[in-house]
Amino acid sequence: MSEQARRRPHKPYRRPQKDPVRILAFEALRAVDERDAYANLVLPPLLKKAREKEGQKFDARDAALATELVYGTLRRQGTYDAIISACVDRPLREVDPPVLDVLSLGAHQLLGTRIPSHAAVSASVELARVVLGDGRAKFVNAVLRRIAQHDLDGWIEQVAPPYEDDAEDHLAVVHSHPRWVVSALWDALGGGRAGIEDLLEADNERPEVTLVARPGRSTTEELAAAVETLPGRWSPYAVRLAEGGEPGAIEAVQDGRAGVQDEGSQLVAIALADAPLEGPDARWLDGCAGPGGKAALLGALAAERGATLLASEKQPHRARLVERALAGNPGPYQVIAADGTRPPWRPGSFDRVLMDVPCSGLGALRRRPEARWRRRPEDLDGFATLQRGLLTEALKAVRVGGVVGYATCSPHLAETRIVVDDVLKKVGGAELIDARPMMPGVPALGDGPDVQLWPHMHGTDAMYLALIRRTA
Repeated sequence: MSEQARRRPHKPYRRPQKDPVRILAFEALRAVDERDAYANLVLPPLLKKAREKEGQKFDARDAALATELVYGTLRRQGTYDAIISACVDRPLREVDPPVLDVLSLGAHQLLGTRIPSHAAVSASVELARVVLGDGRAKFVNAVLRRIAQHDLDGWIEQVAPPYEDDAEDHLAVVHSHPRWVVSALWDALGGGRAGIEDLLEADNERPEVTLVARPGRSTTEELAAAVETLPGRWSPYAVRLAEGGEPGAIEAVQDGRAGVQDEGSQLVAIALADAPLEGPDARWLDGCAGPGGKAALLGALAAERGATLLASEKQPHRARLVERALAGNPGPYQVIAADGTRPPWRPGSFDRVLMDVPCSGLGALRRRPEARWRRRPEDLDGFATLQRGLLTEALKAVRVGGVVGYATCSPHLAETRIVVDDVLKKVGGAELIDARPMMPGVPALGDGPDVQLWPHMHGTDAMYLALIRRTA
């Protein structure tokens, strides 16, 4: 038999199968990585584009899978990085970012979903062939086959240091948070292994979608009649969407009479509105109003009492979002673009002031999982001056006897109690009042007088609130 006859027949080239779900998930991860985009902003237009392109072939299950792949991969990125690192022969920083994104998507399908291992590997290799080329797809195939040899618990045993040797590093790998974030959250909780593990696990769970029925404009009954819901836990204006509910399809949301708003944010606005005042209650200020969720709720509450709301936001494009959120408010309001650290209003002009300051966002890692990988400890120094400046101006803006609410979506002590304590010492003529009675029925609010909400205890973002009365 000739040499040519003994050769294996040539295998014809097979074009890679294009899977719109996984291509969409890859594009979302690339946008997050390349442009510092946020998944919650990138994903909706990508889903819309896929529906328009694929038609009925791209259904609700496809959208749900794409969403799970993106958010699940981002949430578990730290854990998957440690596992992938154990399966490649070079430092991760030397692996091209697009290749790493495909590997991470594959790792999540293997270790974080019910997709069968062979299907997860096969689909990821096909994705690699489409977006990376056949050569690098072979590398992806080899790495994912190594990952498939163990389940998540098996891998964690291998890649996470023992808790007894380094508790923070162990928790960082197991629960996929940067070590410094683990340390900061642990300090804010006050110690105890159970609390920190519960919090880190809650950060990795998909949050419920919560709606607010803006008082005087909509009701929880109207929202419950429009879509399947569960009652809110704490806010009288809240309902929680059942699995798969679409808020954009609800008429009250389309009209701006209701909105999507975490219950923690609702509680902050309600607490400020309910804080006891001495004297008139006619002028309210939201000093950092963008994008407008708290301003819309405050505006509705103010209207019920005949009060006027001034909503101020430094960035003009965010001020336009505030205008949109407040449009149709039944009472008088005004929206301006102004810097809260150099405000145009006169001192002592307001009876109630909310200052929900820019912060690290460590309290909303459930919603923006990528934020945990972007933030650095040194970022806190950049926020510190701004937070102190805004709170100082808020205390100047309120009249004697009036109340300021200092709020932040971060539990980091450097952004919460330390800021409040520093400003009160410096400014004088102001005192903390107990915020806990303004959140009736909410358990585990600590020793006061300020309040820290937690995802694992309250099912909310980790919102912080201090209520301060101007005394002189």
